[in-house]
Amino acid sequence: MQNIIFREKGGELTASLYGELDHYLAVSVREAADEKINEARPDKFVLDVSGVSFMDSSGLGLIMGRYTVCRGLGIDFVLSGADERAMKILDMAGLRSVISTVNAKKESEKNEKQACKRN
Repeated sequence: MQNIIFREKGGELTASLYGELDHYLAVSVREAADEKINEARPDKFVLDVSGVSFMDSSGLGLIMGRYTVCRGLGIDFVLSGADERAMKILDMAGLRSVISTVNAKKESEKNEKQACKRN
């Protein structure tokens, strides 16, 4: 599937999504993510939506569903890279206070600074 890329590192599984997160993509991402989560059983699952250009209510359902799956398995869930529109959707749904979020750009800049300090 070209709209999702998985990376595993140090007990963390990251799923990076690309394209429009509509009903069609949400179904295939849900199946792939759930399979990978159950297979890897990571300590933390990061859903990176920084590459998503559009998200409708199916995207909200995908996020909430993966949060629920992770919580049931004792896995920390983090939503990364959500833009202002996505954050507003989470706010309206009352999920922003429940789901941990990080800004992917700020996290990337922090990692680059740490790498520079080591060199």
